[in-house]
Amino acid sequence: MDRDLLPHLPVVVAVARRGSFIGAAADLAMSPSAVSHAVALVERRIGLPLFARTTRSVSVTEAGAALLATLAPALDGIAEGVERLRAARGQVTGLLRLNVPRIAQPLILTRVLRDLAARHPRLTVECFGDDGLTDIVAAGFDAGIRLGEMVAQDMVAVRLTPPFRAIVVGSPGYLARGRPQTVADLAEYACIGYRMVGSGGLYRWDLRGEDGRDVAIAVGGTVVVNESLYARDLAIAGLGLAYLFAPLVADDIAAGRLEEVLPHASIEEPGLFLYFPRGAAAAPKLRAFIDVARAVG
Repeated sequence: MDRDLLPHLPVVVAVARRGSFIGAAADLAMSPSAVSHAVALVERRIGLPLFARTTRSVSVTEAGAALLATLAPALDGIAEGVERLRAARGQVTGLLRLNVPRIAQPLILTRVLRDLAARHPRLTVECFGDDGLTDIVAAGFDAGIRLGEMVAQDMVAVRLTPPFRAIVVGSPGYLARGRPQTVADLAEYACIGYRMVGSGGLYRWDLRGEDGRDVAIAVGGTVVVNESLYARDLAIAGLGLAYLFAPLVADDIAAGRLEEVLPHASIEEPGLFLYFPRGAAAAPKLRAFIDVARAVG
């Protein structure tokens, strides 16, 4: 092994995972020029380009993909070995990268991070808000959080929250004009729409029809958002009905800021789950997160 290459190999992995020299520089606390120099040095020693660069994008070449297939797991293994030694001394350290939907923050994540920081102050957790269905392995995340039915079958899943209902709510002021009595009545009301980040389509509200069967209802109104908490704020402001997970608005309902409508039509979601590749839970940093999450949940 060319010893001069060793310090620069983690830089190559960081650029591949971020798809950006600037992003890798931020992660590594280096300047973009230093990152570019490190990659160029590796490419020069190997004699092949590892990345195809344009003014707008950075992509891995075939040679780069072949190198990363061996390099990334090896470096991860080294980092994990060091973390295990530190964990054996009671010190959980390193960087835990999580891919999470934004609703996870108020539902469970804030409480877990608070207790995790108290127990393991030398562990850093990076939470990347993402409502899409990102491949966490390809993107370099240690784990992700998703609704139960959205977790790939080849992943290990750990429950973070109990099941919860998805409900329709509105402000008392808005509902003073009238309340829907059936799912079909929603067509006559302003409903705050939700634009899905991944597909770009408008989300159809999953409800239970009058015949007891699940139905997906296309709704309309004057506002469309791509953030559940913003839909909550707009509902409180009286702009229409919102479709939200019950725990997100439990305090608002108790305080009278929102009221549930069509409770008989609500459905139950399986709850949030942490998921990760098989074998990943052996890493002390992920094990620490799981232990705290179970205690909090």
